[in-house]
Amino acid sequence: MSGKFSNQVAVVTGASTGIGLAIAQGLIAEGAKRVYITGRSAGTLNAAVETLGDKAVAVISDVSRQADLDELRAVIEEQGDQLDAVFANAGICEKNPLGETSEAAYYKMFDINVKGVFFTVQTLLPLMKDESSIVLTASICSSNGMEGLSLYNASKAAVRSFARTWANELKGRKIRANVLSPGFTRTPLMDNGLGMSESDIAELRKHVEQITPLGYMAQPEEIASCALFLASDDARYVNGVELMVDGGLSQI
Repeated sequence: MSGKFSNQVAVVTGASTGIGLAIAQGLIAEGAKRVYITGRSAGTLNAAVETLGDKAVAVISDVSRQADLDELRAVIEEQGDQLDAVFANAGICEKNPLGETSEAAYYKMFDINVKGVFFTVQTLLPLMKDESSIVLTASICSSNGMEGLSLYNASKAAVRSFARTWANELKGRKIRANVLSPGFTRTPLMDNGLGMSESDIAELRKHVEQITPLGYMAQPEEIASCALFLASDDARYVNGVELMVDGGLSQI
């Protein structure tokens, strides 16, 4: 590895599994001094730390709760750390057919995917170094209206909008804000959020192979590498963009 994040400190929310865990793994492999990872389940977080090693600090945190975000900030402050990068990655994906969606489902989606992203960044901003980086995880659904996912689609469009504004609003501190928008990726969201069976996932995989120019469904590591690029000095003149990482699907 090249040590692109040598001696750096980062936060990755929603990092107990999937893309978030792969981002944390990549940061540590590239020399990060410390990576704070968050999630709502102590069990999966502890398992993640066993995978990541002693450079990972697990903090049980629900990004939709300001008190939890304040606790995360307090843990970082107690270590005396300042942040080189914040990956606001935590999010959920659940189906909501129009005409069958409850008000509770609406608030759950937006509290985690939109409110959670906004207040994660706002809460941690005082700890971020000048010229540091914010990477927000959205989705190709931010611009593609996938059926039955209107709340998810809209929430990710809001995330994409945040980066445009923050790139401008944080210019005085030279803090970059960019968006990572994955395409179809095999993560636990398919099992836990969308409630898909193995046969459902197998059918989806076949469909993705047919409609995606590169012909396959991504693994979390392939998405994470692009998140790391956006946070690294390799992307030091990249600001306010949405990087589609979807095998070409959104371009055809």
